[in-house]
Amino acid sequence: ERYEMQSSLKKIGWIGTGVMGKSMCDHLLKAGYSLSVYNRTSSKADDLVSKGAKFQTPSEIAKDCEVVFLMLGYPHDVKKMVLEEGGILDDLKPGSILVDHTTSSPTLAQEIFKKCKEKGVHSIDAPVSGGDVGAKNGTLAVMAGGEKDAFDLVTPIMKNYSGTMSLLGESGMGQHTKMFNQICIAGTMIGVVEGLVYGHKAGLDLTQAIKAIENGAAGSFSLKVLAPRMLARNFDPGFFVEHFVKDMEIALEEARRVNLCLPGLSLVKQFYQALMAQGGEKYGTQALLLVLEKLNNIEIPQQKPAL
Repeated sequence: ERYEMQSSLKKIGWIGTGVMGKSMCDHLLKAGYSLSVYNRTSSKADDLVSKGAKFQTPSEIAKDCEVVFLMLGYPHDVKKMVLEEGGILDDLKPGSILVDHTTSSPTLAQEIFKKCKEKGVHSIDAPVSGGDVGAKNGTLAVMAGGEKDAFDLVTPIMKNYSGTMSLLGESGMGQHTKMFNQICIAGTMIGVVEGLVYGHKAGLDLTQAIKAIENGAAGSFSLKVLAPRMLARNFDPGFFVEHFVKDMEIALEEARRVNLCLPGLSLVKQFYQALMAQGGEKYGTQALLLVLEKLNNIEIPQQKPAL
């Protein structure tokens, strides 16, 4: 049974209950954990509160909880929440564990780890992959950096919303792995979109064509999950365009730091930048289709999702 494995850590705090965080918290409530939550827009936590979560301020969560999870938008949100004046580092108890699920900068993860260690707090950078579908189904991939003892303590908690959990090394290595992940996705997304645009021009039944190739060498999450959304012209966010652009910027900045040339990533980032310029920052990443359609002066007609 998915929910039978309980951690010895009973009081859990969760800061950030957006698209991903809310689903992850749902799994923890189903597993019977005592959960305190906070979200900047408090209404986004209403559903969780109605299911038994307690709404508290970040400071109260840090004081009360043995483990605090973050699922925020940007590195600057993480820095403000943890390190800046009035941040939760002031209130975290010695021996407690901070797990940051936000996709953030490896350099910031290392800084947080160092500052936490000085206070006797364990810090783990643990970004996730799998999008809204993975969060809802409890099949997320967690990639972590930090100390093994702390990672082992939070594993039973994360197991409730994860398919795989990997400790990749010291602090920052979780974020580096997520960058590896995002670089791979960037290339895959442009491939899928160009494939669809080509298939449309060639007169293929695109729904049929996706089914024909999705289990072959071209198979990917982008093709299986996102391409059908593109054909349905459903650009609702499983993962926001603006957050993906942020991730690509982090990856390019880290690459610049180590004098690395990544032309494919740079190109895809420019296409997504165009999508943001056209007002698509709150769309899901599958909206990349719109940019290639505009470039080619076409629009793929809406197709009903395959049953």
